[in-house]
Amino acid sequence: MVTLTPNRGASIAQPTPEEALEVFEARRLIEPRLVELFIANATDAHIAALRACVDEEETARAGGDMRRAIRLSGDFHLHIAQAAGHQTLGRILRELVSRTSLILMTYSPSHAREREEATACGCREHRALIDAIRLRDPQEAARRMLDHLARIETQLEFTPPASEVPDLATLLGA
Repeated sequence: MVTLTPNRGASIAQPTPEEALEVFEARRLIEPRLVELFIANATDAHIAALRACVDEEETARAGGDMRRAIRLSGDFHLHIAQAAGHQTLGRILRELVSRTSLILMTYSPSHAREREEATACGCREHRALIDAIRLRDPQEAARRMLDHLARIETQLEFTPPASEVPDLATLLGA
């Protein structure tokens, strides 16, 4: 997620709104299939690892460590991909999750309370997904995955909040 420019050095890549939408579109194409494969291959230990990941994410959120919470949310999805056993889709998802983390840090709502609520929703959605996985219901799990990704995408803010225009009478002391 670093851009290397000759004679200028390295800088952090800034995803465009178009790239953000493309990343979520690609994830919606890939992740339902990965969760179906996960269900076919998952052991109780795999499901327990997902639960532990969500627990850690909730702890990070509660502690105000949003960067860690975002990383752990991505780890949840990568655990699914790894246990699904599809190497190609797993490799693609790793790149998409990295880009998603940068997108979330760039375009998530700027208010701390909104970020906390957004992440809390993600944890609840991850737990609901785990329930569908535990029941070995691939269609329900795929649906919950799609809903989860769509909700995250709809929360992105691509336009910065308008700065408040000061009242002219207040400025002039009238």
